Amino acid sequence: MDQKKLKIAIVGAGSTYTPELIEGLINKHNSLPVKELYLMDIDERKLNIVGSLAKRMILASKQDTKVVLTDSLDDALVDASFVLVQIRVGKLPARILDEKIPLKYDLIGQETNGIGGFFKGMRTIPAMMHIAKRIEALCPDAWLINFSNPSGMIAEAILNNTNVKMLGLCNVPINMIGSLEKRLGLDHIDVEFVGLNHLSWITSIKSNGVDYLEKAINEGVNSEAMKNIPSTGFSAELIKTVKAIPSSYLEYYYYKDEKLKKAKEVEKTRGEVCVDLEESLLKQYQSKELHEKPAELSKRGGARYSEVAINLVNSIYNNIGDIQVVNCLNKGALSFMDETDAVEVCAKITKDGAIPLKVKCDNEHIIAYTKMMKAYEKHAVKAALTGDEDEAMRALLINPLVGDYKKAKPCFEELKEAHKAYLPQFYKG
Repeated sequence: MDQKKLKIAIVGAGSTYTPELIEGLINKHNSLPVKELYLMDIDERKLNIVGSLAKRMILASKQDTKVVLTDSLDDALVDASFVLVQIRVGKLPARILDEKIPLKYDLIGQETNGIGGFFKGMRTIPAMMHIAKRIEALCPDAWLINFSNPSGMIAEAILNNTNVKMLGLCNVPINMIGSLEKRLGLDHIDVEFVGLNHLSWITSIKSNGVDYLEKAINEGVNSEAMKNIPSTGFSAELIKTVKAIPSSYLEYYYYKDEKLKKAKEVEKTRGEVCVDLEESLLKQYQSKELHEKPAELSKRGGARYSEVAINLVNSIYNNIGDIQVVNCLNKGALSFMDETDAVEVCAKITKDGAIPLKVKCDNEHIIAYTKMMKAYEKHAVKAALTGDEDEAMRALLINPLVGDYKKAKPCFEELKEAHKAYLPQFYKG
């Protein structure tokens, strides 16, 4: 990697999360001397607002980084060393449809889970494949760091269907680990992290050679919930039953009916709340006096995203060899999964990417759940790549948040029609 000319491209840079990334790059400037930062988005208004704040932040930090705003993907990619992608195809209005339409069919509508999350995958995977193909053509040595959702399904698609060097990220693991340290009163823990994106468990908690998992289970310790999901937490009995610490997204599976009831009762969906939050943030970002990330940004669900993303870039660029949780090919990390399955696990991060750490997991419940959801993801990825509606239905019939054909089929048809503009694979000819 050219140490003299480090170029980073952020695709989807009009996102209100982008100041988090800029802050992360500023904080790591000594080890990541970015010469060129290309901010790319197809939304001109948001790119100009967010990009102008990014420029002010870089200027205030007195760093020698050229910042370029562009709506051209190709311009952003040429000669890039790292491509950070955070796209939302159809923006928040599409998310709101994913959340609301399923409720008519007594199904949970959610950004990354159930049939709502399925449709986010259908819209996003083709767009990510396009970006990957342009990376292959214009900057084949670049690393694609993705935190667009659904992160696990995108990793499954790109890692098995392109030659791009890619790692998927999520901020759930770092928040889980941080909250467990706090709740157990420990300075630093090493964990075993097992599962898929948004379907994960911590199965070992070690500090100074002592394993605290049993203590955490006996005390019914919950990991912190993400801001973007309404959370009630897990009962101590449930944690004892599962024999591991579940991520907060598992509330959708373990408390399905309660989650559905709550989704029907709320005045606004999370997507609608985010619309208001986003506009409020964009208004703040327009102030010429603002040259740092505003505190309100933490109310979005992306807390610590920049830390995760920039840590990963830093570890690859500087060949650090530390342990981080990423979405990568399994390669034997989980003995019960295929080598080519994209999984979310601890990995050693070097200049060559992620070396997943082997986990000895004999928890039958976790094994069965992970295999079932990977089967769902594989059918869903095939549907996203081909527009095969039978594959789509096979996926939805496996997913425990859907399952019922008489609900799934009409809901699928309505969501497909609602998102028609972003689903060319289902509307060929």
